[in-house]
This record gives sequence, structure tokens and C-alpha cells, in this order.
Amino acid sequence: MLIYNTYTREKEEFKPIEENKVKMYICGPTVYNYIHIGNARPVLFFDLVHRYFKYLGYEVEFVSNVTDVDDKIINRAIEEEVTEAEIAEKYLNYFLECNQLLNALPFTSMPKVTENMDEMIQFIHELVERGFAYAVDGDVYFRIDKVREYGQLSGKKIEELEVGARIAEDSKKENPLDFVLWKKTDKGITWDSPWGAGRPGWHTECVVMIGKEFGGKIDIHGGGTDLQFPHHENEIAQSICMNGHSLANYWMHVGRLGLNNEKMSKSLGNVINVKDLIEAIDANAFRLFMLSVHYRQPINYTEENIQLAVKEWQKIKSTFEQLHLKLDLAEALDVEGEVVPEIENLMQQFTLALEDDFNTSNAITSLYGVIKEINKMTRAKASDAACKYALMTLQNMAYIFGFDLSKKRLTLEERELMKAWEEARKAKDFKKADELRAQLQALNVL
Repeated sequence: MLIYNTYTREKEEFKPIEENKVKMYICGPTVYNYIHIGNARPVLFFDLVHRYFKYLGYEVEFVSNVTDVDDKIINRAIEEEVTEAEIAEKYLNYFLECNQLLNALPFTSMPKVTENMDEMIQFIHELVERGFAYAVDGDVYFRIDKVREYGQLSGKKIEELEVGARIAEDSKKENPLDFVLWKKTDKGITWDSPWGAGRPGWHTECVVMIGKEFGGKIDIHGGGTDLQFPHHENEIAQSICMNGHSLANYWMHVGRLGLNNEKMSKSLGNVINVKDLIEAIDANAFRLFMLSVHYRQPINYTEENIQLAVKEWQKIKSTFEQLHLKLDLAEALDVEGEVVPEIENLMQQFTLALEDDFNTSNAITSLYGVIKEINKMTRAKASDAACKYALMTLQNMAYIFGFDLSKKRLTLEERELMKAWEEARKAKDFKKADELRAQLQALNVL
């Protein structure tokens, strides 16, 4: 398997630190607002990564943090006249509900910043003690000139950054690029520390929680491209100083989602909340749309694009349901599948696409190929064993992509209704056939 590593800018063969185990971490939500569809892109992509590794037989430890203390959370709490904890709980619950509606597998754990404060204060204290950071008037800053590799992830040159940084230079800093590890403040919730009351800087949170959750270097660290700099760059800088490594062997970044060719942003107000969208369309169609473009490329949301995905999803769903019903009526859902070379070849193409840096666009082409082959098999009245193999292949593809393709088996009553419906159609008793069809539709059989 090849993964594009942002840190080296090359596709590299994936080699886990521990045999048959994958350790993954993605930067999670800052819970001050509703999750919008742009926020959902990394969630859906890394859910596919999670699923594919599980499909291959790996044990996957997948962690995502929760930033539950932040200036935005404090400001929202002031606006709504509630506590920061109430704001964080409200929007975290919304995030988790949306993940469930999107059929995302649960994370192994979701550590919160507020539950790891002692470890963060100790981490910052050690950076200061070892000369990698310094305190000034209750604030603590990280010395970036201690890290020779600074800029490796983002491809930014320190000299160019320094020119821009001087414009808004903080006179307390030794270097305009030094970033905050501890912020002195009396606004909102604060914690006592060796430097006075305050809160940790955002860039320290993930480094500390990765260390606590995994106990060392991890395989994959992911997030959106907007996090490459400064967030992930600053995570790496701290880890190099404290741990002697770049935190993860593979850094993966997901491209932005635009809305009608414009940047989607809460601050700009041009967002579509996840729940609002999936109340209007099938969540599976949204998944199909989001995974139709390679994860490193930007994707543009338009009404035309999403409606195309709705139509394509309906074809996938309809093909699955018809094949499932055919096998169920023949009482052949439990027969052993018989390999169909065309289907087998398409599954091989599907996995080869995912093995090449998770090329979901090419994998979807193989999925559509399976749909086409199943429809041909149905017309040709292929054997039950061949149809069962095709059904299993489609179910495996659906699992990896996170599609919720499921259909319950027919009950005795439903079998009798199907039999009566077929007899009415043969007898050309259209009135009775229509009545029976309506009953079957109400039972979600047809």
C-alpha cells in the first residue's frame, strides 16, 4: 500500500510500527458550533481509511481529540449566557450525532483537552526546563529556532515567514515566529500553572494527547490541509524537541470543500450544516459525493453535483435491493458464492485503487462496474451461487466506503404477499396487484 506523506512529499509504502496494528490520530472538533459539510470531509475520508485497514485485517486504534476549551467556546458561552462546559457538551453531542447519521465507525477514544490539563502543564514545564520554551509575564512561548526541521511539513521557509511575522510582531517574543504554549488570561475558564492562571495553546493539545493515548510515535496523523501550517508544523516542532521524532510516520491531509466555488467558512456564513443536508438527502449520497474526488484534491459542492450523487446512489441501492430480494425469494441468501471472473477482476481493481494512496475516485469506477455486471447477470438469469458472489462483493465495497447497504430478510407473511402479487400480475388482475404492491412497498420489501 502506498500513502502520500505530506512530510516527505512522496508516496511511500505503508509499514506499520507494530505488525498487524495501525495507530491513527486526527485533529477533532473545536466544539463551539454545528459541524458543517466541510468539517465532515476529513471525518468521512479517515473513516474510509479506518474501514479499509479493518477490512485488511489490521487492528486499528483510531483517536480523535475534542478541543473543549477555546476562545471561540468562551465567546459562544457569553453569547448564550451559559457555561463553557454546556457549550462544549451541546456541540460535541451534535458532532457525535452527525457522525452516527453519516455511518462513521466510532473512534477508539476521544480525549478532551479539559481532561488532560495536568499533562499539558507538565509538558510545557519540561519544554521550559530544557530550554525549548520561555516564559514572559505569564505567557509561555516555544522557540522555533531550536528546530532545524521547522517548515518541513508545510514547505514554508522561515526567512519568508519572518518577513510577514514582523508586521504583527509581539514585543514579548524572542522571535516573531515563536508560538504560544500557555496563554495568560482571566477571561473564561482558567487553570493554575507555574506561570499563573491561563490556558494551553492549541498546538500543544494534540502532542500531549497523542503521547498519553498511544505512548509514543504513531503511524498516521491526519487532518485538513488548513491544519498543515501552523498547527501540524508546531506539533512536530514540539515533538522533535521532547521526543526526538516527528510524531507520526505518515502525515495525511484532506483538501478543502468549497461551496459554489467559494471557500466554505463559518466566519463567512456560507455553510451548510451536516444535519440540515442529510435531512434533505440520503446520507449515503453525501458520502458518495464526498468520496468521488481524490482526498488530496479540493472538491466543490453545488446543487448539481449533489443531485448527481443522489441519482448514482439510488442506482447502487436499487441494484443491491433487487439482487438481495431475488436471492431471498429463492431462499439462496446462505448459498456459497461462486466466483464470477468479471466481478473478481473489478474487486481487484477496487483494492488496487485504494492501495494507491486511497484513490477513491478510481475505486468508485470499479464499484459502478460491479453494478453494471450485476444488472447484466440479472437479465441473463445467472445462477444463485454467482449472484451470491456478486452480492458479497458489493457488500464488501459498501462496507469499505461506509455505505449503509442493508436489507432484512423476508418474513413468512412477506413471502406470501410476494407470491400473491406475482400471481395477480400473471392473472392480469391489475387492481389486486396494485393493492398488494402498495402493501409490499409499505413493508419496504419493494
